Amino acid sequence: MENYSASLNNVFHALADPTRRAVIAKLGSGSASIKELAEPFGLGLPTFLKHIKVLESSGLIASEKVGRVRTCKLRRANLTAAEKWFDQQRTAWESRYNNLDNLLATLKGEENES
Repeated sequence: MENYSASLNNVFHALADPTRRAVIAKLGSGSASIKELAEPFGLGLPTFLKHIKVLESSGLIASEKVGRVRTCKLRRANLTAAEKWFDQQRTAWESRYNNLDNLLATLKGEENES
């Protein structure tokens, strides 16, 4: 369970930055070179590479260098782990809301009987 938590922490840390979220969104359409990924941000390459390293260390992306071009691709498995966590949270909160709705309906019924 600790490894699961650690990987989720890394994923959420990586996704906390809008630049990194934009990179993930772009890679959702397919692989892209570092140059292609960096273009919209106007960041220097060393700064942008720090974002890439965070995404790689979180396991959200993988990169491969062929010749002089480094290409990145999305690794969906860790996104799936985050999605499962959100689903678990959604289920828990829906259950809580259903319990609250039931309680309120019961209280309202008792109020109408009085």
